[in-house]
Amino acid sequence: MNKQDKIKQLIDLRAEAKLGGGAKKIDSQHKKGKMTARERIEILLDEGSFEEYDMFVTHRCTNFGLEKKKILGDGVVTGSGTIDGRVVYVYSQDFTVFGGSLSESFAKKICKVMDMAMKVGAPIIGINDSGGARIQEGVTSLAGYADIFQRNIMASGVVPQISAIFGPCAGGAVYSPALTDFILMTENSSYMFVTGPKVVKTVTGEEISTEDLGGANIHASKSGVSHFLLEDEEEGLLLIRKLLSYLPQNNLEEPPVIECIDPIDRLEDALNEIIPENPNQPYDVRDVIYPLVDNNEFLEIHRNYAKNIIVGFTKFDGMPVGIVANQPNFLAGVLDIDASRKAARFVRFCDAFNIPILTLVDVPGFLPGSSQEYGGIIIHGAKLMFAYGEATVPKVTITLRKSYGGAHDVMSSKQLRGDVNYAWPTAEIAVMGAQGAVEVLYGRELAEIEDAEQRAKFIEEKEAEYRDKFANPYQAASLGYIDDVIEPRNSRFRIIRAFEMLQTKKDVNPPKKHSNIPL
Repeated sequence: MNKQDKIKQLIDLRAEAKLGGGAKKIDSQHKKGKMTARERIEILLDEGSFEEYDMFVTHRCTNFGLEKKKILGDGVVTGSGTIDGRVVYVYSQDFTVFGGSLSESFAKKICKVMDMAMKVGAPIIGINDSGGARIQEGVTSLAGYADIFQRNIMASGVVPQISAIFGPCAGGAVYSPALTDFILMTENSSYMFVTGPKVVKTVTGEEISTEDLGGANIHASKSGVSHFLLEDEEEGLLLIRKLLSYLPQNNLEEPPVIECIDPIDRLEDALNEIIPENPNQPYDVRDVIYPLVDNNEFLEIHRNYAKNIIVGFTKFDGMPVGIVANQPNFLAGVLDIDASRKAARFVRFCDAFNIPILTLVDVPGFLPGSSQEYGGIIIHGAKLMFAYGEATVPKVTITLRKSYGGAHDVMSSKQLRGDVNYAWPTAEIAVMGAQGAVEVLYGRELAEIEDAEQRAKFIEEKEAEYRDKFANPYQAASLGYIDDVIEPRNSRFRIIRAFEMLQTKKDVNPPKKHSNIPL
């Protein structure tokens, strides 16, 4: 074979590898409304930036006739590229090859790019579309999963890890995405579960559809497994690009700062009026967030899960910041199990990757009730407290309205190493609300007043007295727990100035192998 023949052979093999499972399988993929592994990479990465590895790898299985069917690439496309000029590593599972099932060779390809990402210090993006372990390979495919899991664990908090679920993801396959930082799922085409509907019916007798057991809507709203719910794959791939614009390449770098043309001293007069006169009246905290941030841009995480708290990324004067905000529009912004877990994980992610945190507080307390207590609200609430107390990144807190009881402590209070704690004049910082406080403080007197009218008048007077003392931020400010009471319309400027001042802050945790967060 001469040189020209060898070059032609290379070109032919490359073309063969790019076809994956073949034209018929590709057509089948398209008919399901799904892209191929390579089409997904083309949209995700900067044009022409993809450098593929292991295109010619094949499986090593000699069982069940599989030795007679070898396909170049073996069901996963791996390599590196750039997003907005910054290096990322990617693997994209190819459902057209053996249903995207994982073999020993398949796993080694993924492990190789994960190892490279750790060496280089660059994000890892996994696109999942797989039928699970390749049964013909038995325990070697299970070992392959475990090899990937170990790398997910080692990479956690070192480089950002993002998982896109664009098809089936079941059994052991679900645990790699679960170990990553963010999971995206698409409506009607992706699902995740440990055991499928057939096994569920056999073991428990429950009849349930694939969608109701592990569909995108379920995991975005009920389980909280998925952080983003997308209409289609293209939206998901573009969202990954957007998400990475807020994140550093690794834990040793700072997040990317861009030039900002939105004035830092922009006044928002509407914020002076946004808090209702009635302390029990709800409002949408997003109406506070959007006017504060650069160009009204806020990327919300977990939008459909635990709606009583909002988390997400934004920028202040071009600097990425994570926001945690109680949402009075849903369950009065109360903290419950789901909200505590959601916010705690977000705070820990921000802290791991040097992203400052802004906390907007309007919280009446923790949700009472036996279901919460039986579910472990004590432990789950402690997660959020632990996350804030452990975090060493710059932390700015603004109390907008209510900040009651233990929930006050939990929401980035001064005692949990809040760096700059502001309050609006509408802030109410107390052990509890006026009604509850009067019942506790004057229970004996109330029991002695038999006349209903007199009783109501007494309650009204005492509630007014309690509000005068505590339905304002000034007692906390007098003790130094609030650094300043600020005019709402000037909040953007004060937030930016605070984060600028905190850029060189240093908080140090005691030396330890690792903490024992209440799990």
